[in-house]
Amino acid sequence: MFGILLLLGQQIYQQAPPIPALVKSVSGEILYTRDDIETGQNVWQSIGGMEQGSIWGHGSYLAPDWSADWLHREALALLDINTLQSQSSLAPDQEMAMQKALLPALMRKNTYDVTTGAITVSDNRAIAIKQVEDHYLRLYQGSDEESLALRRDYAFSIHGLLDAQEAKQLAAFYFWTAWGATTNRPNDEITYTSNWPHEPLVNNKPTTGTLMWSIASIILLLAASGALVAYYVKQFDDWRDDILPEQGMATSDILSKATITPSMQATAKYFWVVCAMFVGQVLLGIVTAHYAVEGQGLYGLPFAEYLPYAVTRTWHTQLAVLWIATAWLATGLYVAPMLAGRDPKFQRFGVNFLFISLLIIVIGSFVGQWAAVHRFFENLTANFWFGHQGYEYVDLGRFWQIYLTIGLLLWVALVVRALWPVLQEKGDKSLIYLVLVSALAIGLLYGAGLMWGQHTNIAIMEYWRWWVVHLWVEGIFEVFATAIISLLFVRMGILRTSTATVMVLFATIIFLFGGVLGTFHHLYFSGTPTSVIAVGAMVSALEVVPLLVVGFEAYNRYKVERVEKWELAYHWPFMFFTAVLFWNFVGAGLFGFMINPPIALYYMQGLNTTANHGHAALFGVYGMLGLGLTLYCMRGLTDVTRWNQQWIKRSFWSLNIGLAMMTFLSLLPQGVIQTYISIDQGYSFARSAEFMHSPIMEALVWARVPGDIVFSVGVGYFAWFMFKAFTGSKSIKASTST
Repeated sequence: MFGILLLLGQQIYQQAPPIPALVKSVSGEILYTRDDIETGQNVWQSIGGMEQGSIWGHGSYLAPDWSADWLHREALALLDINTLQSQSSLAPDQEMAMQKALLPALMRKNTYDVTTGAITVSDNRAIAIKQVEDHYLRLYQGSDEESLALRRDYAFSIHGLLDAQEAKQLAAFYFWTAWGATTNRPNDEITYTSNWPHEPLVNNKPTTGTLMWSIASIILLLAASGALVAYYVKQFDDWRDDILPEQGMATSDILSKATITPSMQATAKYFWVVCAMFVGQVLLGIVTAHYAVEGQGLYGLPFAEYLPYAVTRTWHTQLAVLWIATAWLATGLYVAPMLAGRDPKFQRFGVNFLFISLLIIVIGSFVGQWAAVHRFFENLTANFWFGHQGYEYVDLGRFWQIYLTIGLLLWVALVVRALWPVLQEKGDKSLIYLVLVSALAIGLLYGAGLMWGQHTNIAIMEYWRWWVVHLWVEGIFEVFATAIISLLFVRMGILRTSTATVMVLFATIIFLFGGVLGTFHHLYFSGTPTSVIAVGAMVSALEVVPLLVVGFEAYNRYKVERVEKWELAYHWPFMFFTAVLFWNFVGAGLFGFMINPPIALYYMQGLNTTANHGHAALFGVYGMLGLGLTLYCMRGLTDVTRWNQQWIKRSFWSLNIGLAMMTFLSLLPQGVIQTYISIDQGYSFARSAEFMHSPIMEALVWARVPGDIVFSVGVGYFAWFMFKAFTGSKSIKASTST
């Protein structure tokens, strides 16, 4: 699977939209150079990049998709120019109709010369480009009242003003991304972005392949779903009989007798940080959502002067990944010595050193991003290394990326050396090996984020970015979590080793078969060859199939918990794991597949349908898993007999109900309405300030408030529970058996 992923990646390198040496008119006027376009990309990164609007559908949902916006504006400008200059005797409406019919051929023709590296446009199109460029010059310089009003609607930072040269370079980059979305590939009738976005003016509409592969993927999904469910039901009784350990269910809590080593004790501060980042992420999410109606204020307060939208959204998305990843990493550091029964030499030092590094990375990258958006980085190379890279989920500067990669490899070393004594024991160690392999993959796969440079073609960058976001966050971490939870169940004496190993291997195989190549469903329209659509559509459909049986898994967890009374003490960690199964089906399965088929994503990409899937899947699956693992580890770090179970109960139900309200009452309706507009009138209008600030869309933004309040109550209960558990109970058990 990785071989196919790399093979298609090679095709992306070869067939990505070329960055021209220069863009010129027929009369010889030079409009842009390669340096303008590449520098413009760096300027765009420095002011927030994908956190302030999107490129090719990837990024934030408030400001426009800049590729679609430029394309629409240029098409309108060229249409007006050609109509005014026409010498025909037709009536005005007839003349306009004729020019509309001619427009697609004019704009879709590929005039890129491979020999000279030049794109040549007509003189009229050059005039249209200058007109659109002037719009962006005024917008990014805030030079008139109309532009200032639009900046408020887009929630632009008041500190994000550009000088004339920077604004022109940024316009050059926007032009190039729109050119790739408008221009047919050589010897083809399909644009570099497979006719995305939907734009009637230039005849951008779904390709035949987009529709056919969508139909094929749905048929495959139905066939595979029927086959898997039939097989699962047939084998269910046998699996249920084999799930319990050979020696029978444990009659007491074995893990409660484990020795709490100094390094295990040292992981407590990790969970404090997890809680702090979780609370911070939610608060920033509330502020970010509010900017959708007020733009540059928070209930009248000039909050955006200090934390503008580009900063709050950057920190909101980055914290989501960081606190979830920290919870999983801390679990690995806690569980490894617990299984071994002792610490290797200097293990506690390593855990503490890694913790300090984590704080430095978080604080350093956040300060750099804040400084970048506030225009403190005059040098764009310095911004690339220490400021804001502008790419969603991997916004941190290159220095911080390298630091984090080294930190992850250090984490792998700490986990491996702690588990080494377990590997020397007799018996089946296959599950341990699976934990180690997945841990190593976590350390290595983040390195994909180092595969692009400051001036890398954004189509190529997107390929590697989704290695990190999809394979690292959504994939390998899930395999690691499945392995570590199964290992804990085995050590607790409630799951047979052979069954646990098969379960983890099954999850891993499903991921490798569907998840690895499923990366391509993010890349349908990102300047990639059409083969990406074919492979991504068919394989992505299979990602949904195993989610159809999560009900059976939830039922098994429920039954296992009630075999012995002592297991009731693990009720709430188990409940969070069960919530993972539910949201895996709803958030990742239903909401994910809703936008996965190419024909669906063609109209939905970059709309609130994506945000709906992102919130339900990222927190519902990975966030709930992180909280469950946190509770699991806290059982050994605090006095569980003094836990306030009501606070956990209220937190659990508030988080789940609030998330459901957020998605079904606000994000999903917003996305559905935007999709209708995208199909009916074109993508650019669905993302325009005019539509996004229409009464119905702003009303749906306000409809998030009840769900956000309920969710925030759950966050508050969880944070208060953790505070009382760590400070209100007896001290942490260090180097003792209980």
